[in-house]
Amino acid sequence: MNIKISVIIPTYNRPILLLKCLKALIAQNFRKTEYEIIIVSDGPDCQTKKIMNEWQIRKRVNLRFFSLPAKKGPAAARNYGWLNARGSLVAFTDDDCVPDKNWLSSFYNRHKADGEIVMSGKTIVPISKNPTDYERNIEHLQTADFITANCCCTKKALSNAGGFDEQFTMAWREDSDLQFKLIKEGISIRKVNQAVVVHPIRQTKWGISIKEQKKTMFNALLYKKYPELYRQKIQPSPPIHYYITIIAFLGMLTGLIIKAPEMYIGGFMLWMGLSFLFLFRRLRTTTLAPSHLFEMAITSLCIPFISIYWQFYGAIKYRVLFL
Repeated sequence: MNIKISVIIPTYNRPILLLKCLKALIAQNFRKTEYEIIIVSDGPDCQTKKIMNEWQIRKRVNLRFFSLPAKKGPAAARNYGWLNARGSLVAFTDDDCVPDKNWLSSFYNRHKADGEIVMSGKTIVPISKNPTDYERNIEHLQTADFITANCCCTKKALSNAGGFDEQFTMAWREDSDLQFKLIKEGISIRKVNQAVVVHPIRQTKWGISIKEQKKTMFNALLYKKYPELYRQKIQPSPPIHYYITIIAFLGMLTGLIIKAPEMYIGGFMLWMGLSFLFLFRRLRTTTLAPSHLFEMAITSLCIPFISIYWQFYGAIKYRVLFL
Protein backbone atom coordinates (compact mmCIF):
# COMPACT_ATOMS: atom_id res chain seq x y z
CA MET A 1 0.00 0.00 0.00
CA ASN A 2 1.52 3.30 -1.14
CA ILE A 3 0.16 5.96 1.23
CA LYS A 4 0.93 9.41 -0.16
CA ILE A 5 -0.98 11.56 2.33
CA SER A 6 -1.99 10.98 5.94
CA VAL A 7 -4.88 13.05 7.34
CA ILE A 8 -4.72 13.73 11.08
CA ILE A 9 -7.86 14.64 13.04
CA PRO A 10 -7.80 15.22 16.81
CA THR A 11 -11.15 14.65 18.51
CA TYR A 12 -12.82 14.02 21.83
CA ASN A 13 -16.42 12.97 22.49
CA ARG A 14 -17.80 14.57 19.33
CA PRO A 15 -18.67 11.59 17.10
CA ILE A 16 -21.54 13.33 15.26
CA LEU A 17 -19.29 16.18 14.14
CA LEU A 18 -16.50 13.75 13.33
CA LEU A 19 -18.74 11.69 11.05
CA LYS A 20 -19.55 14.76 8.94
CA CYS A 21 -15.84 15.38 8.53
CA LEU A 22 -15.17 11.75 7.61
CA LYS A 23 -17.94 11.68 5.01
CA ALA A 24 -16.23 14.59 3.28
CA LEU A 25 -12.86 12.85 3.47
CA ILE A 26 -14.03 9.61 1.86
CA ALA A 27 -15.51 11.68 -0.99
CA GLN A 28 -12.10 13.11 -1.92
CA ASN A 29 -10.98 13.18 -5.53
CA PHE A 30 -7.96 11.13 -4.57
CA ARG A 31 -7.31 7.43 -4.97
CA LYS A 32 -8.63 5.72 -1.83
CA THR A 33 -5.62 3.43 -1.52
CA GLU A 34 -3.21 6.38 -1.53
CA TYR A 35 -4.35 8.23 1.57
CA GLU A 36 -5.16 7.31 5.14
CA ILE A 37 -7.22 8.93 7.88
CA ILE A 38 -5.84 8.91 11.42
CA ILE A 39 -8.25 9.79 14.24
CA VAL A 40 -6.63 10.56 17.60
CA SER A 41 -8.89 10.88 20.61
CA ASP A 42 -7.64 13.28 23.27
CA GLY A 43 -8.27 10.77 26.05
CA PRO A 44 -10.38 7.63 26.43
CA ASP A 45 -13.50 7.81 24.25
CA CYS A 46 -15.24 4.45 24.00
CA GLN A 47 -18.24 5.73 22.05
CA THR A 48 -16.14 7.27 19.29
CA LYS A 49 -13.88 4.21 19.18
CA LYS A 50 -16.88 1.91 18.69
CA ILE A 51 -18.36 4.09 15.95
CA MET A 52 -15.00 4.36 14.16
CA ASN A 53 -14.46 0.61 14.22
CA GLU A 54 -17.91 -0.02 12.76
CA TRP A 55 -17.53 2.81 10.25
CA GLN A 56 -14.14 1.52 9.09
CA ILE A 57 -15.53 -1.93 8.36
CA ARG A 58 -18.63 -0.60 6.60
CA LYS A 59 -16.89 2.06 4.49
CA ARG A 60 -13.68 0.08 3.84
CA VAL A 61 -11.32 3.03 4.08
CA ASN A 62 -7.77 3.38 5.34
CA LEU A 63 -8.76 4.59 8.78
CA ARG A 64 -6.91 4.13 12.06
CA PHE A 65 -8.12 5.17 15.48
CA PHE A 66 -5.83 5.95 18.41
CA SER A 67 -6.62 7.15 21.89
CA LEU A 68 -4.34 9.01 24.30
CA PRO A 69 -4.34 7.56 27.83
CA ALA A 70 -5.44 10.90 29.30
CA LYS A 71 -6.49 14.35 28.10
CA LYS A 72 -3.44 16.32 26.98
CA GLY A 73 -4.92 18.66 24.39
CA PRO A 74 -5.11 18.71 20.58
CA ALA A 75 -1.39 19.46 20.24
CA ALA A 76 -0.51 16.13 21.84
CA ALA A 77 -3.16 14.34 19.77
CA ARG A 78 -1.77 15.78 16.54
CA ASN A 79 1.77 14.81 17.50
CA TYR A 80 0.68 11.23 18.14
CA GLY A 81 -1.07 11.22 14.78
CA TRP A 82 1.72 12.51 12.56
CA LEU A 83 4.36 10.40 14.33
CA ASN A 84 2.30 7.32 13.40
CA ALA A 85 1.53 8.49 9.85
CA ARG A 86 2.57 6.30 6.92
CA GLY A 87 2.54 9.11 4.39
CA SER A 88 5.44 11.49 3.89
CA LEU A 89 2.87 14.27 3.49
CA VAL A 90 0.62 15.03 6.48
CA ALA A 91 -2.61 17.05 6.27
CA PHE A 92 -4.38 18.41 9.35
CA THR A 93 -8.00 19.33 9.89
CA ASP A 94 -10.44 19.34 12.82
CA ASP A 95 -13.41 17.14 13.62
CA ASP A 96 -15.84 20.05 13.17
CA CYS A 97 -14.58 20.91 9.67
CA VAL A 98 -15.75 19.78 6.23
CA PRO A 99 -12.98 19.55 3.59
CA ASP A 100 -13.83 20.20 -0.04
CA LYS A 101 -13.65 17.16 -2.36
CA ASN A 102 -10.47 18.53 -3.97
CA TRP A 103 -8.77 19.32 -0.66
CA LEU A 104 -6.16 16.55 -0.72
CA SER A 105 -5.49 16.70 -4.45
CA SER A 106 -4.95 20.47 -4.24
CA PHE A 107 -2.28 20.00 -1.61
CA TYR A 108 -0.70 17.02 -3.34
CA ASN A 109 -0.49 18.82 -6.69
CA ARG A 110 1.58 21.55 -5.03
CA HIS A 111 3.81 18.95 -3.37
CA LYS A 112 6.95 18.46 -5.43
CA ALA A 113 9.37 16.68 -3.09
CA ASP A 114 9.85 15.22 0.37
CA GLY A 115 11.75 18.20 1.74
CA GLU A 116 10.66 20.89 4.17
CA ILE A 117 7.30 21.80 2.68
CA VAL A 118 4.41 23.47 4.51
CA MET A 119 1.14 24.55 2.91
CA SER A 120 -1.87 26.44 4.24
CA GLY A 121 -5.29 26.17 2.60
CA LYS A 122 -8.32 28.44 2.40
CA THR A 123 -10.81 28.23 5.26
CA ILE A 124 -14.41 29.33 4.82
CA VAL A 125 -16.51 30.20 7.88
CA PRO A 126 -20.18 30.60 6.91
CA ILE A 127 -21.98 33.01 9.24
CA SER A 128 -25.61 34.03 9.49
CA LYS A 129 -27.01 37.21 7.98
CA ASN A 130 -27.15 38.80 11.43
CA PRO A 131 -24.17 37.17 13.17
CA THR A 132 -23.48 37.02 16.87
CA ASP A 133 -20.28 38.23 18.48
CA TYR A 134 -19.11 34.62 18.71
CA GLU A 135 -19.67 34.11 14.99
CA ARG A 136 -17.65 37.24 14.21
CA ASN A 137 -14.77 35.95 16.33
CA ILE A 138 -14.73 32.56 14.61
CA GLU A 139 -14.97 34.29 11.24
CA HIS A 140 -11.42 35.58 11.79
CA LEU A 141 -10.18 32.07 10.97
CA GLN A 142 -10.73 32.99 7.32
CA THR A 143 -7.94 35.56 7.42
CA ALA A 144 -5.48 33.69 9.65
CA ASP A 145 -2.02 33.07 8.19
CA PHE A 146 -1.81 29.48 9.39
CA ILE A 147 -4.31 27.27 11.21
CA THR A 148 -4.29 23.55 11.89
CA ALA A 149 -7.88 23.24 10.69
CA ASN A 150 -6.47 23.42 7.16
CA CYS A 151 -2.78 22.84 6.57
CA CYS A 152 -0.41 20.26 5.12
CA CYS A 153 3.26 19.54 5.93
CA THR A 154 5.89 17.02 5.06
CA LYS A 155 6.98 14.85 7.97
CA LYS A 156 10.48 16.22 7.50
CA ALA A 157 9.27 19.78 8.08
CA LEU A 158 7.32 18.72 11.18
CA SER A 159 10.28 16.77 12.52
CA ASN A 160 12.73 19.62 11.99
CA ALA A 161 10.36 22.08 13.65
CA GLY A 162 9.83 19.74 16.60
CA GLY A 163 6.12 19.18 16.01
CA PHE A 164 3.50 20.74 18.25
CA ASP A 165 4.35 22.04 21.72
CA GLU A 166 2.27 19.94 24.11
CA GLN A 167 2.39 22.66 26.77
CA PHE A 168 -0.56 24.13 24.85
CA THR A 169 -3.20 21.90 26.42
CA MET A 170 -6.19 23.69 24.90
CA ALA A 171 -7.13 24.49 21.31
CA TRP A 172 -5.46 27.88 21.40
CA ARG A 173 -2.16 29.22 20.04
CA GLU A 174 -0.69 25.76 19.35
CA ASP A 175 -1.03 26.47 15.62
CA SER A 176 0.64 29.88 15.97
CA ASP A 177 3.42 28.21 17.95
CA LEU A 178 4.06 25.78 15.09
CA GLN A 179 3.93 28.64 12.59
CA PHE A 180 6.53 30.59 14.59
CA LYS A 181 8.74 27.50 14.82
CA LEU A 182 8.61 27.15 11.06
CA ILE A 183 9.50 30.81 10.61
CA LYS A 184 12.48 30.44 12.96
CA GLU A 185 13.61 27.36 11.04
CA GLY A 186 13.43 29.29 7.77
CA ILE A 187 10.67 27.04 6.42
CA SER A 188 8.27 29.03 4.24
CA ILE A 189 4.52 28.45 4.26
CA ARG A 190 2.86 28.32 0.84
CA LYS A 191 -0.71 29.46 0.42
CA VAL A 192 -2.88 27.01 -1.54
CA ASN A 193 -6.27 28.65 -2.01
CA GLN A 194 -7.60 25.65 -3.94
CA ALA A 195 -7.39 23.53 -0.76
CA VAL A 196 -10.70 24.56 0.81
CA VAL A 197 -12.11 23.58 4.18
CA VAL A 198 -15.48 24.79 5.48
CA HIS A 199 -15.53 25.50 9.22
CA PRO A 200 -19.20 25.61 10.34
CA ILE A 201 -19.99 27.48 13.53
CA ARG A 202 -21.42 25.31 16.30
CA GLN A 203 -24.18 26.26 18.67
CA THR A 204 -22.75 27.60 21.93
CA LYS A 205 -23.97 28.19 25.45
CA TRP A 206 -24.85 31.59 26.83
CA GLY A 207 -21.82 33.61 27.88
CA ILE A 208 -19.31 31.57 25.85
CA SER A 209 -17.09 34.66 25.54
CA ILE A 210 -16.43 34.54 29.29
CA LYS A 211 -15.37 30.91 29.19
CA GLU A 212 -13.14 31.60 26.19
CA GLN A 213 -11.03 34.03 28.23
CA LYS A 214 -9.27 31.12 29.95
CA LYS A 215 -7.36 30.56 26.72
CA THR A 216 -5.62 33.91 27.31
CA MET A 217 -3.16 32.16 29.63
CA PHE A 218 -1.55 30.53 26.59
CA ASN A 219 -0.84 33.93 25.09
CA ALA A 220 1.76 34.29 27.84
CA LEU A 221 3.44 31.03 26.83
CA LEU A 222 3.56 32.01 23.18
CA TYR A 223 4.90 35.45 24.09
CA LYS A 224 7.61 33.90 26.26
CA LYS A 225 8.81 31.74 23.38
CA TYR A 226 8.52 34.31 20.59
CA PRO A 227 8.09 37.86 21.97
CA GLU A 228 8.88 39.67 18.72
CA LEU A 229 6.72 37.46 16.51
CA TYR A 230 3.90 37.62 19.05
CA ARG A 231 3.84 41.42 18.96
CA GLN A 232 4.20 41.41 15.19
CA LYS A 233 1.48 38.89 14.33
CA ILE A 234 -0.81 38.44 17.35
CA GLN A 235 -1.08 41.49 19.58
CA PRO A 236 0.96 44.63 18.80
CA SER A 237 0.50 46.08 22.30
CA PRO A 238 -0.97 45.15 25.71
CA PRO A 239 -4.78 45.49 26.15
CA ILE A 240 -4.56 49.01 27.59
CA HIS A 241 -8.34 49.52 27.49
CA TYR A 242 -8.78 46.50 29.78
CA TYR A 243 -6.26 47.86 32.26
CA ILE A 244 -7.83 51.33 32.31
CA THR A 245 -11.28 49.78 32.76
CA ILE A 246 -10.07 47.84 35.79
CA ILE A 247 -8.26 50.87 37.25
CA ALA A 248 -11.44 52.95 36.85
CA PHE A 249 -13.48 50.29 38.64
CA LEU A 250 -10.95 50.11 41.49
CA GLY A 251 -10.98 53.90 41.70
CA MET A 252 -14.74 53.82 42.02
CA LEU A 253 -14.54 51.26 44.84
CA THR A 254 -11.81 53.22 46.60
CA GLY A 255 -13.88 56.40 46.43
CA LEU A 256 -16.85 54.54 47.88
CA ILE A 257 -14.81 53.05 50.74
CA ILE A 258 -13.00 56.25 51.76
CA LYS A 259 -16.14 58.33 51.12
CA ALA A 260 -14.62 60.48 48.39
CA PRO A 261 -17.59 61.38 46.13
CA GLU A 262 -15.50 62.88 43.33
CA MET A 263 -13.29 59.80 43.10
CA TYR A 264 -16.32 57.53 43.24
CA ILE A 265 -18.26 59.41 40.57
CA GLY A 266 -15.21 59.87 38.32
CA GLY A 267 -14.27 56.20 38.57
CA PHE A 268 -17.86 55.10 37.95
CA MET A 269 -18.28 57.30 34.88
CA LEU A 270 -14.97 56.20 33.38
CA TRP A 271 -15.69 52.52 34.05
CA MET A 272 -19.17 52.70 32.55
CA GLY A 273 -17.94 54.78 29.61
CA LEU A 274 -15.20 52.30 28.71
CA SER A 275 -17.57 49.36 29.23
CA PHE A 276 -20.15 50.98 26.94
CA LEU A 277 -17.47 51.63 24.31
CA PHE A 278 -16.40 47.96 24.49
CA LEU A 279 -20.05 46.90 24.18
CA PHE A 280 -20.56 49.22 21.19
CA ARG A 281 -17.56 47.78 19.37
CA ARG A 282 -18.85 44.22 19.84
CA LEU A 283 -22.36 45.11 18.67
CA ARG A 284 -21.34 47.29 15.75
CA THR A 285 -21.43 44.44 13.20
CA THR A 286 -23.50 41.85 15.09
CA THR A 287 -27.15 41.10 15.71
CA LEU A 288 -29.19 43.43 17.92
CA ALA A 289 -31.59 40.71 19.05
CA PRO A 290 -32.65 41.35 22.68
CA SER A 291 -31.11 38.11 23.99
CA HIS A 292 -27.80 38.91 22.30
CA LEU A 293 -27.87 42.51 23.56
CA PHE A 294 -28.34 41.27 27.12
CA GLU A 295 -25.54 38.71 26.78
CA MET A 296 -23.16 41.29 25.32
CA ALA A 297 -23.99 43.83 28.06
CA ILE A 298 -23.26 41.38 30.88
CA THR A 299 -20.15 39.82 29.31
CA SER A 300 -18.71 43.21 28.35
CA LEU A 301 -18.68 44.15 32.03
CA CYS A 302 -16.93 40.89 32.96
CA ILE A 303 -14.44 40.25 30.17
CA PRO A 304 -11.76 42.86 31.05
CA PHE A 305 -11.43 41.45 34.59
CA ILE A 306 -11.50 37.78 33.57
CA SER A 307 -9.15 38.26 30.62
CA ILE A 308 -6.51 40.07 32.69
CA TYR A 309 -6.87 37.47 35.46
CA TRP A 310 -6.01 34.64 33.03
CA GLN A 311 -3.29 36.74 31.44
CA PHE A 312 -1.61 37.22 34.83
CA TYR A 313 -2.19 33.55 35.63
CA GLY A 314 -0.32 32.60 32.46
CA ALA A 315 2.46 35.10 33.17
CA ILE A 316 2.99 33.58 36.63
CA LYS A 317 2.67 29.99 35.44
CA TYR A 318 5.14 30.41 32.58
CA ARG A 319 7.34 32.89 34.43
CA VAL A 320 7.30 35.69 31.93
CA LEU A 321 6.67 39.45 32.19
CA PHE A 322 3.60 39.61 30.01
CA LEU A 323 1.24 42.58 30.12
